[in-house]
Amino acid sequence: MSPALIALLPFFGALLPGLLIRSGRNVAAISCGTATLVAFIGLLLHIPAIMRGEVITTSFSWLPQIGLAASFRVDGLGLLFGTLILGIGLLIITYARFYLSRHDPIGKFYTYLMLFQGAMMGIVLSDNILLLLVFWELTSLSSFLLIGYWRHLPEGRQGARMALTVTGAGGMAMIAGMLILGNIAGSYEISDILLAKDAIQASPLYFPALILILLGAFTKSAQFPFHFWLPHAMAAPTPVSAYLHSATMVKAGLFLMARLWPVLSGTPEWFWIVSTAGLVTMLIGAFIALFKDDLKALLAFSTVSHLGLITMLLGFGTPEAAIAAVFHIINHATFKAALFMTAGIVDHETHTRSIQRLGGLRRLMPITFAIGTIAALSMAGIPPLNGFLSKEMMLYETSHLEQARQVFMVVATMAALFSVAYSFRFIVHVFLGPVRDDYPHKPHDPGLGMWIGPAFLVSLVILIGLFPNTMAGWLVDASASAVTGEAQQSNIYLWHGVNAALIMSMIAIAGGAILLTVYPAIYALWQAGPHPEAKAMFHAVIRWTVRGARELTNGITDGTMSRALAAFTMTAVACGALAWSTGSIGPFARPMLPIELVPAVGWIMMMVATGCMVAFHRYRLLALVLVAIVGLIVSVGFAYFSAPDLALTQISVEIVTVILLLLALNYLPKRTAVESTDRRRGTDAFIATLAGVGFGALSYAMMRGGFAFETISGYMLEYSYKKGGGDNVVNVILVDFRGYDTFGEITVLGIAALVIFALTETLLQGKSSRRLRNWVRDYRRAGDRHPLMLVVATRMLLPISLVVGVFIFLRGHNEPGGGFIAGLVVAIAFLMQYMASGYAWAQDRQRIPYHAMIGVGVVAAAATGLGAWFNNRPFLTSDYGYFKLPLLEEFELATAMGFDLGVFLCVLGAVMLALNSLSRISRHAGGTVNLEPMDNIDPEGLRPRQEEAQ
Repeated sequence: MSPALIALLPFFGALLPGLLIRSGRNVAAISCGTATLVAFIGLLLHIPAIMRGEVITTSFSWLPQIGLAASFRVDGLGLLFGTLILGIGLLIITYARFYLSRHDPIGKFYTYLMLFQGAMMGIVLSDNILLLLVFWELTSLSSFLLIGYWRHLPEGRQGARMALTVTGAGGMAMIAGMLILGNIAGSYEISDILLAKDAIQASPLYFPALILILLGAFTKSAQFPFHFWLPHAMAAPTPVSAYLHSATMVKAGLFLMARLWPVLSGTPEWFWIVSTAGLVTMLIGAFIALFKDDLKALLAFSTVSHLGLITMLLGFGTPEAAIAAVFHIINHATFKAALFMTAGIVDHETHTRSIQRLGGLRRLMPITFAIGTIAALSMAGIPPLNGFLSKEMMLYETSHLEQARQVFMVVATMAALFSVAYSFRFIVHVFLGPVRDDYPHKPHDPGLGMWIGPAFLVSLVILIGLFPNTMAGWLVDASASAVTGEAQQSNIYLWHGVNAALIMSMIAIAGGAILLTVYPAIYALWQAGPHPEAKAMFHAVIRWTVRGARELTNGITDGTMSRALAAFTMTAVACGALAWSTGSIGPFARPMLPIELVPAVGWIMMMVATGCMVAFHRYRLLALVLVAIVGLIVSVGFAYFSAPDLALTQISVEIVTVILLLLALNYLPKRTAVESTDRRRGTDAFIATLAGVGFGALSYAMMRGGFAFETISGYMLEYSYKKGGGDNVVNVILVDFRGYDTFGEITVLGIAALVIFALTETLLQGKSSRRLRNWVRDYRRAGDRHPLMLVVATRMLLPISLVVGVFIFLRGHNEPGGGFIAGLVVAIAFLMQYMASGYAWAQDRQRIPYHAMIGVGVVAAAATGLGAWFNNRPFLTSDYGYFKLPLLEEFELATAMGFDLGVFLCVLGAVMLALNSLSRISRHAGGTVNLEPMDNIDPEGLRPRQEEAQ
């Protein structure tokens, strides 16, 4: 099975629970389990090739311009993590079916779980670091949904936000580090990066890249000082906790360090940063776990400790330590998943996770007791279980260090001692002792569905401990070889003789047992002493950050648009001044053109109109007229400079916007109130002058100096007809070369029109509705709102305008025109009808809803673009051909016409929907609706035949 399909199957599985949940909880669980099982089988089919040292890869081109490819690979490391993710995932799916109550939306749970599973599979199978980053961020989002699944619980929402904040921030840092790493290696493919060790470690950017990447890995795998988020994720349902802590999210950081181990390890920076962080995390996590009363909290901090153990081993940078790290990843996944599911069983049956309220469960829950005890003993490192083997290997590596050997030996032994103590406490305080009579709920062993999963994992704990090379040696060798980049042969034995590691282990076991006997006294000291609460510190940092951001924001802008624009403009001016003063303008190679009379007059008129607009901007109608004058002169300027497409577009836009704004001004005061002081106006004038001078200087320099590089305009001119089939370069750019931009623009235009419509709905309700109803206009002041001459003229112009619109639309590919201009022309024709005879009269005579017109336009443009895929060409690539019909000359047809039709419909629909909104406001405010197309006189009553709108 293709690695890409293995990675994507969980995402397909995420679609099934929501569709099948109406068929029952079992069907939803089976659908998820089937998708996971198929992916698991597909992964296991690659075992023979992996054992031969092969790497199975598959790749699809995605965005080659930025180096992003959909590349996937399965090697020993991917096989290890994929096996854990999918194998334990199957057990979690089964366990969750029986753990979650009937009141929990299990379809939503399974959807989130499969999304998370797919994101993790994407991480471990990615062969492109940019693709890995996509899946990395997806794990943060999907884990946020899982941790906050019980959103009615405040601790669930808080834990989800904390996890997303910490891991998301680390992910942002890691993105920068990965980009630097890919830039050093000259490729974003992991296969290529792993071969560039010398270049990467010799680069001066190695250390910044290392720090940024480790920030992402440490935050995801809860390494000190980012360890605090993981225990608070315990607010999630126990199946989520078991999955995240044993096989998936928290091991993503370990996977990243293992994946990049061949190129990042072996330096002093790597050793001291990674091994020290792991050592400190291992000790702190084990120490805090000892004093936790909540079962899941105890297991969460123990997870933090064991993650630190693995991180420390990876930091040593030796092949032997890498083998030990890989082996402990396997062992930790087995006993920790079993322990979390055991804690879930205890909580499910007793209705509490408080250790102080438990005890004596050995007699009441013998199956759960056996599973939990074996898993806890493995976590403590008691022989002959698998946890003992990897713990011994860890201690052995610390005793053979060349640097800071004594420190690592002592701290690792202390961490192991605490690990033994909290593991023994889990067994003794939960299961041993007398049976109590004050349990919140009478406990008993659950059904098979809940204990079969942890029982299977515990059997692996025993079998791996007794037969390590047979049960796990092959997987350890394959994954360790992938980590180190060289073939590795592990020799895992239960007995290595009496050595430093065994002595350290015995000290830890004996010390842990002793510590448990004096636990009440130690716990009292712990409670009496000060210990900082990470949650409170986190929220304090968040509050400080929010407060600082608010003060900074309020200092820059007080919420008014004028201050925001001033800050933005001054920043742009400052950046431009810096670039101007430090850059090289170059010689002015182009001579000045002579100033002709007509352009000079037009320029003077535009400057006068602009100045008058600034001076009289409070008179809204006059300001609108002046804006229209400026737009008209700009249109003439486009025509003068041989840009007819731009001229047509500009003048069409001006007409439409002026009409709509005139209608909008009808609901506003004629004058704008004076709000700015003289000082503020002076400051604004100064800023505007700076920006104007800067932009003018930039334009002057560019037009006089030319370009030091070849512009893209030559390419457009050369290939407009050859590749786009059109002589109108502007139109070909819009519908082909830059068609994706145009598609985005018409989509935004349609969304804007729909937003206007939605805002109008809001405006016509509540207080604003009552204010509109109290607003009464004097419609009788002008007795001819719909005069005869205007009605007759617009009726005559309508067919002519429609024909002109169709003509402009059809000629747009080779002559000035196109869908955008045609849409505006037809919109103007319709606007005139509505103005001549009133909106209601005209609206009753049109049958196409404008919402649908916008939707059809977007769909038509998208369908045209998708058609290129059937010719194996990029999205929105147009095609064309020549055809001949009887009695007609040969003519050209291009697929771009379909895209242009979409543009036409979107523009027309957006303009008319905006007009619709304005008319609805008018009618709601008391505007009248005429029954006839013009203001004819009723002979009987000698009054306009109108009726009040309801």
